[in-house]
Amino acid sequence: MNKQNLEILGLAEGATEAEIKAAYEALRAKYLEERFMDGEAGNNAAKMLTKIDTAYAELEKEFSEASTEYGAGDAFSHVEELIKDGNLQEAQRVLDGFNERGGQWHYLQSVLFYRKNWMNESKKQLEIAIQLDPENAKYKEAYRKLNEKIAYDQNAGGNAGTTSGNQSTYEGQTMNSSRSDDQMGGNFCAQCLDCCYTYLCISCLCDGCCR
Repeated sequence: MNKQNLEILGLAEGATEAEIKAAYEALRAKYLEERFMDGEAGNNAAKMLTKIDTAYAELEKEFSEASTEYGAGDAFSHVEELIKDGNLQEAQRVLDGFNERGGQWHYLQSVLFYRKNWMNESKKQLEIAIQLDPENAKYKEAYRKLNEKIAYDQNAGGNAGTTSGNQSTYEGQTMNSSRSDDQMGGNFCAQCLDCCYTYLCISCLCDGCCR
């Protein structure tokens, strides 16, 4: 998103379409009232109205282009590819461009949050996906694996780094690991569990199974 336009609306990068609209409407109401003030104050308010109208229109155009650049199915596939490639910022931009957000949208948002290591946010998005599509076995299995990982991390966190030779007991692949060719294994271990949920969530990105 255009950073300068976001700043005009008092927002930072990563703002959602809903946040942009809310900020615009609040500022527009403010300056519509202030433009009738006498002197420079009224003149400045009128100028700001033009600025925020232009900024909002350009930001809305960005969202519109993101949502129409691909069809819904193609866009989801594109997001999956972006996540696989580690381009999380662009993946978020494409997701933000959707006006209708069903189970698949929240599922991919969950995966993206997981890749950022935002576990609680990932869990919440996955719960929404399940609420919207309660019969989806993939979502349920991903939710089970995510809860297992969260529980494991909580249990293992206090023991990390306590083994001899300064080697941590938690050696799992992290969200930022470049080992994108790792596949989900069958054993319940730190490394397998950490990558398990990632590749379960984006299983369509993987051509094989356990290695």
